[in-house]
Amino acid sequence: MNKILADRFETPLGPMVLMARDKILLLLEFEDATDRVAREMKVRFGAADHQQTDDPFGLSSRVRAYFDGDLKAIEGIETDGGGTDFQRRVWAELKRIPCGVTMSYGDLAARLGDRNAMRAVGLANGRNPIAVVVPCHRVIGADGSMTGYGGGVDRKIWLLKHEGVRVPAHQASLF
Repeated sequence: MNKILADRFETPLGPMVLMARDKILLLLEFEDATDRVAREMKVRFGAADHQQTDDPFGLSSRVRAYFDGDLKAIEGIETDGGGTDFQRRVWAELKRIPCGVTMSYGDLAARLGDRNAMRAVGLANGRNPIAVVVPCHRVIGADGSMTGYGGGVDRKIWLLKHEGVRVPAHQASLF
């Protein structure tokens, strides 16, 4: 049976749930998405043994450091979000978007070799189970708009501002 280590910790944007195995981050989500998280983990790992622990493999500390201002703390974290081949390609490309930089869905699709695949890229982006570390929040509309984010647009805006992105005043975050 697979042993998956789980942690819950506070962030400025609310509690997060982290799951990892063998030093690999499998899931990082805001706690208010726990129903979706539970379904996804059951599909991916079946009857895996989830063991609650503090700071598995130091990953929780690295995410907290990011929220505390060390934006490089999450770089290089090994991730495995499961997913289809296409989703994994999208998520790998997301990790190549530098901190403080945004990209449109069309530009991301073009980097994957098919500018017309922006809708598929958007769907894959929305299925990303590893928030912040696989930075789907860095993908915005072609017109610069703060399009959807699984954690909520206000969190997306907060994360972008935290990373130094200038967000138009009319799209100010509630956080």
